[in-house]
Amino acid sequence: MTDATPATPTGSTPPGGPPPGKRNAFTRFLDGVEWLGNCLPHPVTLFFLLAVAIVLLSGLFGAMGVAVEDPRPLGASGRSEDGMIRAVSLMTDDGLRRIFTSLVDNFTSFAPLGVVLVAMLGVGVAERSGLLSAAVRGIVLGASPKVVTMAIVFAGVLSNTASEMGYVVLIPLAGAVYYSLGRHPLAGMAAAFAGVSGGYSANLLIGTVDPLLAGITEEAARLIDPTYAVTATASYFFMVVSVFLVTIIGSLVSIYIVEPKLGAYDKSKADPEILKGGSMDALTDKEKKGLKVAGLAVLGVFAVMALTLIPDWGLLRDPVTGDRIRSPFFSGFVTWILLFFLVVGFAYGRTVGTMKNDRDVIDGMASAISTLGLYVVIVFFAAQFVAFFGWSNLGAITAVNGATFLQNSGLTGPAVFMGFILICCFVNLMIGSASAQWAMTAPIFVPMLMLIGYSPEVIQTAYRIGDSTTNIITPMMSYFGLILAWATRYNKDVGIGTMIAMMLPYSIFFTIGWTILFFLWVFGFGLPVGPGSPTYYTPG
Repeated sequence: MTDATPATPTGSTPPGGPPPGKRNAFTRFLDGVEWLGNCLPHPVTLFFLLAVAIVLLSGLFGAMGVAVEDPRPLGASGRSEDGMIRAVSLMTDDGLRRIFTSLVDNFTSFAPLGVVLVAMLGVGVAERSGLLSAAVRGIVLGASPKVVTMAIVFAGVLSNTASEMGYVVLIPLAGAVYYSLGRHPLAGMAAAFAGVSGGYSANLLIGTVDPLLAGITEEAARLIDPTYAVTATASYFFMVVSVFLVTIIGSLVSIYIVEPKLGAYDKSKADPEILKGGSMDALTDKEKKGLKVAGLAVLGVFAVMALTLIPDWGLLRDPVTGDRIRSPFFSGFVTWILLFFLVVGFAYGRTVGTMKNDRDVIDGMASAISTLGLYVVIVFFAAQFVAFFGWSNLGAITAVNGATFLQNSGLTGPAVFMGFILICCFVNLMIGSASAQWAMTAPIFVPMLMLIGYSPEVIQTAYRIGDSTTNIITPMMSYFGLILAWATRYNKDVGIGTMIAMMLPYSIFFTIGWTILFFLWVFGFGLPVGPGSPTYYTPG
């Protein structure tokens, strides 16, 4: 975070008096969103309160004898003999003892925790070696002025593989690139922000967020089907196609809406130090050589991956059936993420001199893990909430009642996903973390939509559309404040309202375009969202 102090948010009340100028309906709407967001507690506090609420509600509903008929067939795993799902009170002696003795197990067995920690070990090596920064600069700075906008949006989407790299490296770099081309730097930052955050659910590679969300989806799906497994590649096909959709929409919005609206850039409002430093340096000969070596390392890793999957004797095919999709290759894909970034990052670092021995690799891993402190704290409380929700049967009861309501209302066809995506868009305005939001809502929506016939993979894909498209217009997004601080270095008058107004066109067109693609892909053409990912689910 820079030391820049953001100006008073546009559209909000400055200290000591009412906001200047006439306030229209849209500005008042933005004020309402900001106010609602500020009313929410910290995600850690929120999960703690939700966990406590589940315990209290379980005691209430357990005492009331709340129950629903189990829709699973007779003999299904976890189905009671009388075919009823009853609320289980956690306020009893047994319930409180279970809570006390299971806090650690709930935390350590929470699926997203391990996969994120492991993936970040590899990403940390690639980041510390300088590979990620050099690769982004190579993509962006190597583009001609005519295609630089598309290159920035495209690079932003791909940067999601490396988690925070796009926010920390690409967005400020994009502002400098635009300024060097005589264009408005905020337009460059907006294009990068749209790709990095608005396109968060699109990529050509599996990133750290994919096993994270798959783990949460799997936990939620097992409230209905205790043996259900969701792989990190659950939405991969749809993600790949979405890269090009996001790039095209993001580029067109940047060129024809955002940049013209910003107009000519007024340098007098900028921090004179903004262009100083090495962020705009072209790739050196040593860095170019490092990227070539890294490219060879990429081919080497891909070759090893192919040898473990494609041949009949492939080690990571299913040892019994020989299946390539439902196989150790994909169920353990987080290991490939670790190896990929570890090998390629070290190959680059060794070539350019940023990594000489094992200590440098270890330092890179440690640096990556050190940035996850808050994430680990959030996961601890999210894990307790998910566990309590499952123990109490409140999730299953809510799902059955919700599915019954949808069936009775007739909203059981594909149109149900329209409402689901919009709900996810709205919730994302309040909870900026993709994992935090999904950990909270997946135990409700995944079982509910499974019970009306849709697979967890399709449900997760629809969620990711809603989660991504409003990332760029909510101050609750964890990097929003950082981006705002960078923007004020180019224009001291920029505030939260300015940022939201600048990014809102992307959010609107991403939501419309992505939703249309989802319906055409899944229900129009009947294509799977990922390898081995079914569209429909049959209970039992």
